[in-house]
Amino acid sequence: MASLAAGDKSPLSRADYAAAASRLGCEVEALMAVAEVESGRLGAFAPDGRPVILFEPHVFARFTGQQFNESHPHLSSRRWNRALYPRGGQGPIYDQLAEAYALNGEAALKATSWGRFQILGQHFSWQGFPDAHGFVAALASSEARQLASFERFITHNNLDDELRRLDWRGFAAGYNGPAFEQNRYDQRMAEAYARLKAAA
Repeated sequence: MASLAAGDKSPLSRADYAAAASRLGCEVEALMAVAEVESGRLGAFAPDGRPVILFEPHVFARFTGQQFNESHPHLSSRRWNRALYPRGGQGPIYDQLAEAYALNGEAALKATSWGRFQILGQHFSWQGFPDAHGFVAALASSEARQLASFERFITHNNLDDELRRLDWRGFAAGYNGPAFEQNRYDQRMAEAYARLKAAA
């Protein structure tokens, strides 16, 4: 996993967000609010240069046909389970990913959310990559690549209208999935937007 260290760790500027917002037709604070909620103080990269990640055991189970649910219950689960997300920062999460990778590398990468915007590796195909390995390598290379992927995600899933309307509930449902309410994604994005807008 050390090979995932970024070649360019330059942080995104407000101008970068503004350019993407212009293309999407939404407010810059709307995009910045999503970024803040998705990765928070962690940002795009951990101190060791690897992208911030979150391994999703229920997604890994789906991509491996549930075959590791009994042998590796801490890595594979039929349903989302908060208890399966390790505490202690990115180190333990990367350890979790490495263990899953040893079982099924492609499935492990597809079941992990990557970078500032926490985009799952499972989206590699319509993002223009032949496999999850290539997609992850691109996301690991720079924040600029992560922003480009985020923009593609929004347009591919027709979420630009929700951002323009500041329909945070609709956006969170499309971006975070049907269980978005469990983590208050819509409320947190609305709060972050209001704070960023007030400070602009």
